[in-house]
Amino acid sequence: MRKGELRFQDALETFARHQVDFVVVGGVAAVLDGAPIATFDLDIVHRRDPDNVELLMTALGEMDARYRDLAGRKLRPEATGLAGVGHHLLQTSFGPLDVLGHIGEAAGYAELLPDSAEHPLAQYTIRVLNLRRLIAEKERMNRDKDRAVLAILRRTLEESG
Repeated sequence: MRKGELRFQDALETFARHQVDFVVVGGVAAVLDGAPIATFDLDIVHRRDPDNVELLMTALGEMDARYRDLAGRKLRPEATGLAGVGHHLLQTSFGPLDVLGHIGEAAGYAELLPDSAEHPLAQYTIRVLNLRRLIAEKERMNRDKDRAVLAILRRTLEESG
């Protein structure tokens, strides 16, 4: 990968190939649902049971995942951390990746699943958080970067019917 190149599809295909249970959230979810926005990292919420964390660890190993560290250390994620509710801000061979135990007020994989839909991706299917729920989560978080895209997300939802 060239420095600065983002290959989110490759990352998503890697997770799908390893049969990791996850939901795409954040900017990539919005883009996959048709929102005309730019995003610079991939955000996923994964199922945190031991079997799925093991699959996730294998996929992350293939992607050369390591924590984004200003000191330049190559700190690798560990299964015990990925089994918790924390956020793991990683750099991979495909670009920045945020592996999240939950979003908003403790909305983990199981809580997001009803508000996600299957999307085809190459020969795989992935789950993507729907725009309605993504908008609700961004409104709840009320961060500057979330407020900046809310109008676009609302308009995209309105136009998609």
